[in-house]
Amino acid sequence: MSSTELGEFVINVTDGPHSLAGDEDGANISTATTAHLLYCGKALDDFHTSYAKAHGIVCLLVCIFGSIANTLNIVVLTRREMRSPTNAILTGLAIADLLVMLDYMPYAINSIPYLRLSREERLTYGWAWYIMFHSIFAQICHTISIWLTVTLAIWRYIAVAYPQRNRQWCDMSKTLAAIFSSYVVCPFLAVPIYLSFSIQSNVELLGCDGNTLTPDAIGNVSQGRNVTLYRLGTSQLVRDNPALLNVNFWIYSVVFKLIPCIALTILSLRLIGALLEAKQRRSQLTGTATGLKQIVDGRVVDAKAGKQTDKEKQTDRTTRMLLAVLLLFLITEFPQGILGLLSAVLKKDFFFNCYLKLGDVMDVLALVNSAINFILYCSMSRQFRSTFNDLFRPRILDRWMAVPQGDDEQAGRGQHQDAATTQITQI
Repeated sequence: MSSTELGEFVINVTDGPHSLAGDEDGANISTATTAHLLYCGKALDDFHTSYAKAHGIVCLLVCIFGSIANTLNIVVLTRREMRSPTNAILTGLAIADLLVMLDYMPYAINSIPYLRLSREERLTYGWAWYIMFHSIFAQICHTISIWLTVTLAIWRYIAVAYPQRNRQWCDMSKTLAAIFSSYVVCPFLAVPIYLSFSIQSNVELLGCDGNTLTPDAIGNVSQGRNVTLYRLGTSQLVRDNPALLNVNFWIYSVVFKLIPCIALTILSLRLIGALLEAKQRRSQLTGTATGLKQIVDGRVVDAKAGKQTDKEKQTDRTTRMLLAVLLLFLITEFPQGILGLLSAVLKKDFFFNCYLKLGDVMDVLALVNSAINFILYCSMSRQFRSTFNDLFRPRILDRWMAVPQGDDEQAGRGQHQDAATTQITQI
């Protein structure tokens, strides 16, 4: 479940079975907080109130961009020339992120205050079912994305630290098995969340506009009508066992957030260390290399070293790109895990005064993390840019770029190429 929805869930448990989620009135954090601002102060409360007005629009824009970007990621990464274990993991990551974006869009649209939906329009049975599905499905997909990122870090560390065993340990079959395991195991981690919710209904007296009657109009029965409203509430299991709330916090903060973040931090540091060691080792080998020399356009170049340098550059670029993906993940996910853990330890005072007011910000950061990988791939991977360019460059540009050449020009070019032919000689 998203940070905001987790907040709605706790409000329900704290206030009792008749305070139900899925309603912006029920999720009003200002009314749910305690009178004193124990941890984070009034400034954070003011920030939350101001940002809440723009949150729906911001999330919708991020989701639209992220849906397009992840679709492009899937199309490019599944091309035949792009097939590799690393790109297979990135494809699985893009699919999970795309599902998060598509699932969050209706929630973001409903959060836009300018739509001015009435209470009757917002609290329908279909919307309650969507909220229940969204609370579980979005968390499952995001958790899949998290553990695929951990898998990506492990695979890359093996490739850099143990290159001679990379093909044996990280071949395509093992990679597909790891991806499949993430998609199968993660739904089971969300079982406590699933057991915590139920759709509940209650009848309210609403006005002709579908909103709650004003105090002056309540006494006039002719101005109102009874309407059944549906919202997501706490299940009977949670009401009988309030400790399940704490279980959800520990699962959310530790299993979904902190363990992957700690693992990624360790792997990233090991990956950087292994990359520096490998680069130093290759530099020493290159410095002592002797034998065949390559003459290109009159310049003498070490043939073996020159070829290895190109491969090294490609490996370094790939590793830097993946480190950027890992760093972005840590920046967006680590704060959520720490805040969730503090909420489990410090209980509702910290939760209401700090965690809930940062819920919208944490949600949009998680969405940005799921949307921005396309930019990283384009800016840091030459092969991705080349494949993307071949797929989506307008064909008419090829006609403009293919400038016909005369016989004399072609003959001159042929002579130049003959003169620049690479020669291998023993020096």
